[in-house]
Amino acid sequence: MENSNSLIWTEKYRPKTFGEVVGQEDIIKKVESLTKSINIPHLLFAGPAGTGKSTLALIIVKELFGVHWKENYLELNASDERGIDVVRQKVKDFARTKAIGDVPFKVIFLDEADALTKEAQQALRRTMENYTRTCRFVMSCNYSSKIIDPIQSRCTIFRFKLLEKKDIEKRIKIIAEKENLQIDDPAIESLYEGSEGDCRRVINLLQASSSITPSITSELVNTLISSAKPADIKIVLEYALSGDFLKAKEKLLDVMLKESVSGTDIIKAIQKEVWNLQIDDELKVRLTEKTGEIEFRLVEGSDEFIQLEALLAGFVLAGKGLIK
Repeated sequence: MENSNSLIWTEKYRPKTFGEVVGQEDIIKKVESLTKSINIPHLLFAGPAGTGKSTLALIIVKELFGVHWKENYLELNASDERGIDVVRQKVKDFARTKAIGDVPFKVIFLDEADALTKEAQQALRRTMENYTRTCRFVMSCNYSSKIIDPIQSRCTIFRFKLLEKKDIEKRIKIIAEKENLQIDDPAIESLYEGSEGDCRRVINLLQASSSITPSITSELVNTLISSAKPADIKIVLEYALSGDFLKAKEKLLDVMLKESVSGTDIIKAIQKEVWNLQIDDELKVRLTEKTGEIEFRLVEGSDEFIQLEALLAGFVLAGKGLIK
């Protein structure tokens, strides 16, 4: 097995063909059809991280150009190079030159395009208009709403979704087989919960786990995730709802210090666990609203433990039927 500390698994197990991409079947069918017909418009891939946007862009280019793909492909990370000068110089210079081979256009991939400034997007809009014959743009972003309307209207938009458990499980088993790893079902469940549908994070967690032992368990994965365990959060909430504020507070402090879990991670874990509690749905809604209010305060810079204590106090009042 290759050195796990080099963190090369993400690239090593990146899908190489349309058929290897998991979880985006509808998008893959449409994009593959466009690629085979060599009739590609400008494309905009929008969606969460680790769902296959950059991978799909690479597959398109390799399918179009074969061995000459590097000569006909320019990739820019817009979060690093987001100014108007980049669009006017680097992008424009590449777009105006003729493609090598039979395909009549080159491809420019702008990763994290939602990080481009408005001025750069306006300049890009003109470049897309002027060099359509010699260049196609593929852009990826987390939020399509941050892309100006004139660019959106020039693109075919594909919206990616977080991967489901079956998709994540499929990828884990492929890697486990090739790397001679033993992974039980609880570990797969922990990897999925820890990744929240982000395949890149799954692969990194899997690689980190394998550097410790080839027999990967749920306990090992949870240790690496560094997030609050659902069982611990459940105990905290049960103490609070039963009216025992002190025990709830002690258990929460224990979780935060021993597991080194931040306040925002605790909030996310509480929000998930609220819906597993044996209480009325109306009360779940009120507690979720209260959780959201505390999360906002934490983001604004309030003291983590004081705000989480306030949240527990709200749960205690809810347990006594006093919450409004």
